[in-house]
Amino acid sequence: MLDSPSDSFRPPAGTKGSRRLLAICLLVVVLASLLAALIQSSWGRVQVVDLKIPTQNGQWLVADLFRPKTATSDQPAPLVVVVPGFQRSKETLANISLELARRGIVVIAIDPYAQGGSSSSTSPQSATTEGYGLFAVVDYAADTGNLNYIDKTRIGATGHSAGGNAALQGASYFGQEAAKAGRPSKLQSVFVSGYALSLTKRVLQHVRSNVAVSYAFHDEGAYRNELKNGDMRRAPEALRLVNAAPGREGPPLQEVEIGRYYGEVAARNLRVVHNERLLHPFQPYSTAATANQIEYFEKVFGLAGGIPGQNQVWFWKELLTFTSLVAAFIALVPLAQLLLANIPYFQMLVHPLPAPQPPPRGRGRIVFWGLFAAGALIACFTYIPMTELSQKLFVTASGREQTWFFPQRMNNGVMLWAICNGLVSFLLFLLGCRWLGRQRGIGSAMWGAETNRRELARTGLLALTLFLCFFLLLFTVYYFLHVDYRFVFIGVRPFQPVHLILLLMYAPAFFPFFLANSLRVNGALRLAGEPEWQSMLVAGLGNSLGLLFIVVVQYLTFALTGTVYWTDGWLYINLLFAVVPIMFVLPYFNRYFFRLTGRIYLGPMTMCLVFIMIMLSNTVCYTPL
Repeated sequence: MLDSPSDSFRPPAGTKGSRRLLAICLLVVVLASLLAALIQSSWGRVQVVDLKIPTQNGQWLVADLFRPKTATSDQPAPLVVVVPGFQRSKETLANISLELARRGIVVIAIDPYAQGGSSSSTSPQSATTEGYGLFAVVDYAADTGNLNYIDKTRIGATGHSAGGNAALQGASYFGQEAAKAGRPSKLQSVFVSGYALSLTKRVLQHVRSNVAVSYAFHDEGAYRNELKNGDMRRAPEALRLVNAAPGREGPPLQEVEIGRYYGEVAARNLRVVHNERLLHPFQPYSTAATANQIEYFEKVFGLAGGIPGQNQVWFWKELLTFTSLVAAFIALVPLAQLLLANIPYFQMLVHPLPAPQPPPRGRGRIVFWGLFAAGALIACFTYIPMTELSQKLFVTASGREQTWFFPQRMNNGVMLWAICNGLVSFLLFLLGCRWLGRQRGIGSAMWGAETNRRELARTGLLALTLFLCFFLLLFTVYYFLHVDYRFVFIGVRPFQPVHLILLLMYAPAFFPFFLANSLRVNGALRLAGEPEWQSMLVAGLGNSLGLLFIVVVQYLTFALTGTVYWTDGWLYINLLFAVVPIMFVLPYFNRYFFRLTGRIYLGPMTMCLVFIMIMLSNTVCYTPL
């Protein structure tokens, strides 16, 4: 084996070092999760529990209940139902949930229909026709005696993006119901974040609730608005909201003053418009936007004088759950080394490391970096076409209808992209070996690809063991502390039983991409004389640059023109905020596992199972009821 800085790198020395690192990772996960849980529960002053509510047509909703211990039958507290947006689960808006709860407001944060742990819906337009489940929760809270610590005259709702649409549709739905029954609406107040398309005359004419709208000035979807931008001051949508308020007197406004309250709480015609200078996906994670929500609900519920809106702690929870996320992933490496070293069944998987490839020289450098650039460019230019193709191949899921045939609408596009780029990676690797092999003395023995069925079976079992241990730790943490691993919209959450079935469906389709990446990282990008950190950095960039370039083009165009480059597919671009980090770290794990076994297979087998389960449990899923 060639003597180089790359080959001097080793995982934690011996089983003693691995035990120490694994113990540290587990301790970090437990302590960080415990602190995150204490922040979420306001240091024990708020009870956080799971709910599962049966609804219409055999559907059900999974939710988190945040109950301040000050909310009792003698002192009932107001309730806010929190509705996440498309591709989001209840945990993604835990920031507003915990901030409202620590101010004495009961919160029910739901998994929208077809997302998280909730069932699919019989309606393909669930946000509009069912409020993503909001309608059922409000009916349950208003009509049952079980929640005797809730003030039924002060029920509100908030949501971001499609969840904001759900909140406004709820105000319209219960407004119509109230008009027919001759009584006040069950929804006293709603806060609509990141959505303006429902601010139409048809919807607003039925609203009998106080309404706040918060729209990001730099919202990527603003091209769909009537003035094609996110400036709400003269936006017809914002003007309609204020001018159409029931009982409003005076001439119609020609311009809305941002942040000003119009109307009266008691008359339920209070209106306010916020216009934070943010991007759409980051709006829920802004302290300014969160403060606007807090102050609004304190005002409409008559709670002013408590904790100031700017006094927020949610970001500490985000940092702690991010720490847990990192530690849990790192723990996979020492755990694998301990299993390989101490379980005789797995010991046969350990082989000497193949010699690294000699660095390219002369024309070989041009070919090497040309293939590197080609991989990134092909990844970039195939992403949007593959997402568009998925809508033609998976028609039922794309139409939001229930199906067992690849039921995850957004992941189907990513899957086709992965299949395409996995094949491209194999082709580029083989072309590189053909063009550079003779010049550099490269042989197949350097790839670490030699194996047999017996080894593959044992490698698969080891990968499955690592997968189960990773999620067993997560399930244990969630069961006792009710927090998962996440940072903003990147999250690892407990999966549902149905996701195991979907894993058998999706993982084989994604696996060639993961395997091709491991082959490329360990067979083509592991060069003699190159420091390990540099080698893996190049591999991480090579695996993520193509998708990152899409994000750059999207937002550079947006900055220069005011309209995103890809309009119809802008939600697929937003999906990349979570996908790009995964693509960047994947080569690191493929390299670490390669150095443990001397073969390219353990990394892709393990990370395919882990990463695909993360994707499956964090997206819309239209499985049959």
